[in-house]
Order: sequence, then structure tokens, then C-alpha cells
Amino acid sequence: MTSPGFTDLPATDGRKYSLKDFADTKGFAIVFSCNHCPYVQAYEDRMIAFQREYAPKGIRLIAINSNETDNHPEDSFEEMVRRAQQRGFNFPYLRDEDQSTAKAFGATHTPEFFLFDGQRELRYRGKMDDNHKDPSAVNVNYLRDAADAILANKDVKVSETYSIGCTIKWK
Repeated sequence: MTSPGFTDLPATDGRKYSLKDFADTKGFAIVFSCNHCPYVQAYEDRMIAFQREYAPKGIRLIAINSNETDNHPEDSFEEMVRRAQQRGFNFPYLRDEDQSTAKAFGATHTPEFFLFDGQRELRYRGKMDDNHKDPSAVNVNYLRDAADAILANKDVKVSETYSIGCTIKWK
């Protein structure tokens, strides 16, 4: 699968982003995220750490919130801005108001990671690692392992895992 991309999604940093903004990367990880899901909350520090480690190597993390907000007002754009500032997100946190980006990717859960190489080919899809509850008990870092394989021009050993988390809240 080649990345379906996204165009002019508003971000919590006041900018609008499109996939073309990441054209100079060796790869990028899209994570479908939100504010209210406890699984996402459990991974936020790990997402920040991933961006800190891999952005200088050429792989960027991009979070996208596609949840509807009528029944989940805590996922509104205003609340996204607040959360990004409180948590110190060092990656773009984008709003997919019409849910077209989530649908184009075939995303179903938060968090759900999609890692693409520099040619925009999907190399990994699924969860970040094998323990959402306790970072110190992680045995397999699926996303990091896949990113390392991309950087080393090697095959990704595990290309898909089942995402564990909340389902995307559709309109």
C-alpha cells in the first residue's frame, strides 16, 4: 500500500499539514490518536520519545485525531490544542474533522500506527509495542524495529500486528 496521504489538516501548532510537508523524510509514522482513549494516553510518552529519537534520523511521527466530537467533546480541536501543550507533544497533532483520512488509511483504532518508508510504501501497521500498560515490561518494539529496518534498508520482520485500543468514533 502506498500512503493515501492527507491534505491541509489543521494542527495544534497552528499550521496546516499535508503529506508533502514530509517529502524530505526517510519515512514517517502516522498514528491515529485522540485525547480520551486510555490506550493512547498510555503511549503518549513513548510517542514523544519515538519522535525525539527518530526525527533526527529522518523518520517523523504524525498524530491524527479523526474521532467525532458530538459524543466525545474531549476530542475537539480546542481540547487537542490543550492536550498537546500540556503533554509537550514534539510531533504534529492533526485534526481529521471529516474522517476522510482515517477512512483512506483503513484505520480502525486509537492508537494505530502506519509506518511508511521514503518511497511512501507501507512497511508496518499495528501497535507500537507489546505492552501498552508498562513500558518497562516491553519485550518487542514493533514500530522501532520497523523504523530501524527502514533506516538500514532491510526487510521489516513483522509487518503487521493487531492494534489494541479504542475504536475510532465514527460520525
